[in-house]
Amino acid sequence: MAIRVMLVDDQVLLRTGFRMVLDAQPDMEVVAEAGDGVEALQVLRSTAVDVVLMDVRMPKLDGVETTRRICADTDPPKVLILTTFDLDEYAFSGLKAGASGFMLKDVPPGELLTAIRAVHSGDAVVAPSTTRRLLDRFAPMLPSTTRQPQHKELERLTEREREVMMLVAQGLSNGEIAARLVLSEATVKTHVGRILTKLGLRDRVQVVVLAYETGLVRAGGQG
Repeated sequence: MAIRVMLVDDQVLLRTGFRMVLDAQPDMEVVAEAGDGVEALQVLRSTAVDVVLMDVRMPKLDGVETTRRICADTDPPKVLILTTFDLDEYAFSGLKAGASGFMLKDVPPGELLTAIRAVHSGDAVVAPSTTRRLLDRFAPMLPSTTRQPQHKELERLTEREREVMMLVAQGLSNGEIAARLVLSEATVKTHVGRILTKLGLRDRVQVVVLAYETGLVRAGGQG
């Protein structure tokens, strides 16, 4: 079954370009479009969507608040934030709102397609190293003031799971974590799944954000 994609952007030409690229793929289909957040929420009430490509700066309702409302629903689609700048505070807010990752608007088509497939599968965060740099920059805005772990659920993690969580937050892929800890990639994937379940998190992006919020990982990527 094709990945059902929705395009949310106030620039018609940009949506048209994305549609041409996505509809040319055998495993993707653009099933809906919207020019602002209000329209996007309306369309999603009657259209089944797997992945939303979400602009952040739009009239009526911006992409961050739209993402927050989408992700608050039961079994929501995955959201990929589209941003103009690599280190954009809107992208940070989008991740906090529940987006599964973010991409630059001028990303090469191949990378965009890979990102959509990755987010749809739930396997990996998009550009984890970029996500880490983003959080490094905006870490002072996080609510934790003591910079020490305060999240009760962290106490439920085993020592190995905490170790894996720290490496996820530092931007390492499952393969890189496996090499670092001398484990199989399948074992790392199992650990990541248990971390998500124990902490009630949806994906790796939320793991990264929580690690910074609780002080498990500090700005600069160090635990």
